[in-house]
Amino acid sequence: MPDYYVLKIAVPSPVYGLFDYLLPTELAHHPVLPGMRVLVPFGRQRLTGIIIEQTNQSALPSGKLKAVLSLPDKTAIFPAHMMQLLQWAANYYLYPPGEVMQAALPVYLRQLKHAFSAPEGEPVWSANPADKATLQQLQKRAPKQYQLYQLLARHTQGISRQTLNQQTSNWRQAMQALLEKHLVNKTRHTFCWQAPVLAQTPTTLKLNPQQQKVVSAINDRHEMDNRNIHCLFGITGSGKTEVYLALSQHMLAQKRQILILVPEISLTPQLTRRFAEHLQTPIAVLHSGLNDNQRYTAWYAASTGKAHVVIGTRSSIFTPMPELGMIIVDEEHDGSYKQQDGFRYNARDLSIVRARQQHCPVILGSATPSLETLHNINEQRYQGHYLRQRPNQRPLPSIQLINLCNQPLHEGLSDALLASIKQHIKQQGQVLLFINRRGFAPLLLCHHCGWTTQCPRCDANMTYHKKHQRLLCHHCGIQRPVPVKCTNCGSSEIIAMGSGTERIENVLQTSFPQLQVSRIDRDTTRNKGKLAEKLQQAHSGESAILVGTQMLAKGHDFPGVTLVAIVDSDQALYSTDFRAAEHLAQLITQVSGRAGRADKPGEVLIQTHHPEHPLLQTLLHQGYEKFATSALAERKATGLPPCTHLILIRSDAIYRDDARQFLSDAVAQFKTGNNIQLDIFGPLPAPMERRAGRYRYQLMLQARERKPLHQLLSYRLPLLRKIKSARKVRWSIDVDPYDTF
Repeated sequence: MPDYYVLKIAVPSPVYGLFDYLLPTELAHHPVLPGMRVLVPFGRQRLTGIIIEQTNQSALPSGKLKAVLSLPDKTAIFPAHMMQLLQWAANYYLYPPGEVMQAALPVYLRQLKHAFSAPEGEPVWSANPADKATLQQLQKRAPKQYQLYQLLARHTQGISRQTLNQQTSNWRQAMQALLEKHLVNKTRHTFCWQAPVLAQTPTTLKLNPQQQKVVSAINDRHEMDNRNIHCLFGITGSGKTEVYLALSQHMLAQKRQILILVPEISLTPQLTRRFAEHLQTPIAVLHSGLNDNQRYTAWYAASTGKAHVVIGTRSSIFTPMPELGMIIVDEEHDGSYKQQDGFRYNARDLSIVRARQQHCPVILGSATPSLETLHNINEQRYQGHYLRQRPNQRPLPSIQLINLCNQPLHEGLSDALLASIKQHIKQQGQVLLFINRRGFAPLLLCHHCGWTTQCPRCDANMTYHKKHQRLLCHHCGIQRPVPVKCTNCGSSEIIAMGSGTERIENVLQTSFPQLQVSRIDRDTTRNKGKLAEKLQQAHSGESAILVGTQMLAKGHDFPGVTLVAIVDSDQALYSTDFRAAEHLAQLITQVSGRAGRADKPGEVLIQTHHPEHPLLQTLLHQGYEKFATSALAERKATGLPPCTHLILIRSDAIYRDDARQFLSDAVAQFKTGNNIQLDIFGPLPAPMERRAGRYRYQLMLQARERKPLHQLLSYRLPLLRKIKSARKVRWSIDVDPYDTF
């Protein structure tokens, strides 16, 4: 028997590696498992780490090892399958394992004051049966209590605090009175519900032949080989959700769990309601709009198998699920699945790794699959399935380009567009206008000398927000009051250049004063419950005209929308980012797909100064699939992803030379003793060189083969940390970068 035991622990620190700690004798009889939390001394701090391994060996003598302070749990937070995924992610994304474990851990559990045990749960109120006389008396004497009781009675499965706040106000006093009268029962729900009501009986799921063919193909393949990746390429409105539901029913019948990833918080209520109505099974939702207790409640329900379906955003990929039977990644092309700072993982790619490790299928669904996914279909790594028609043979919307050259504009809107809006409103249609720029105008300009509202900390202009009379930098967050006079020449003739959602909303309210115009962007949905309220108004048709950013482009089903207008399609046509054309094609296709999803035919209008641009012409006449085929051929010819593999090293510093020097020193390290075919680009300034007062540079490493590139970086990482110039910069590594900004 060894004299002592050593625990290898992943501690949340920027160091790439594990730390050895002694297991003290007083804890020798405590169960010790990989994946358990542990409290350890780290410098002057006490940190929560995760046990990776127990051994009796260490590179350091036992006298230099510190002892573990406590083991708070009796079982592992992360089971074996999650430890395998997290360690793989740390190695692949070249990120400190302790930081990876910390990112995957619910905030509720990052401090040891909370035990890993069943949560108390969220309060849920439900109506107790009451006779007619009691209700009549309540209606006469306490109308507020009566109204609240009726609301509770309609929600037979109970109603949460979140839903109460959305559907009524000042309800707490009335609720307390109903509790005292025993007309209401208060319990604690073990799940975090987004859909407040479940149907009494599941609604019948009807698949058309096309959908049934896809479901059968995926289920049959799973019976033969439970390690498979499927791409569901379905045009907008073709019924991908029905396919998800049918596949989920099949898995639930086998007592398996389903993980569904969505790119945006705004999509979770709609999707959760659909799944609740059809499947009648416990559903947990996970996203950043929940508080720490709510998220832990849902996480615990999933990790113990009590929640059979989990619907969540990017970080939900790290939710333990002991009986995981299938992963669905909806809108798999969306850039929101890529974490853009800190631990820069891609949840879509990790879903594929996790599905392989847990021997279950993964479904990647999109109307506009990423070029990476299409490349893998072509290479026969993924199996492709296609939904090329809308249910009941509903036609796709007609698409037309509006040439803006030499045309008068009304705050960014052409006469042709305004006339079309008027016509669709007259025919009881709903209108959606898309512009991917919030605020009133991108900048203010002095008409006399040309001075602009430049951000003092960024290489960007400050956006004019008219409602609050503020200038706001959307990159660093700095704010300024709107100047009365030009700070350069003193002229008072300052004009707003360009249009944002706020300006478009204003001109529409002026042009159509009798209609409700609803703006949906980050500014108008910042307060809790506002997004749900605005989406409800859109779904009900109460808002006749919708104006919004990308929040409206992803997966929403607005049955009343008959006209979709893309106000400005020119922003990305000439971008330096090699993925810009792909992103624009996806965006145009997705936004266009919001039109004509019900019985009325749809129309799409795209305003542009470049109607002959090849990208627009290809989308207009041949569709996204043809565009993607030609774009893939271009990527192959130019040696760009997905045909090659990229790693981006970024550095930023207060002084430009410091940021550049570190990357120059890094280049020398990569060229020394390197025997792989490697292309090095840089150091180069980032597309926005200065942001938040710091200069940013980047170095791009490109190789044909992924494995040698990772091996090179893994070997050189310790050397990079020892470079003297590294002390003056903040630097990071981005594996498979989504953009180069």
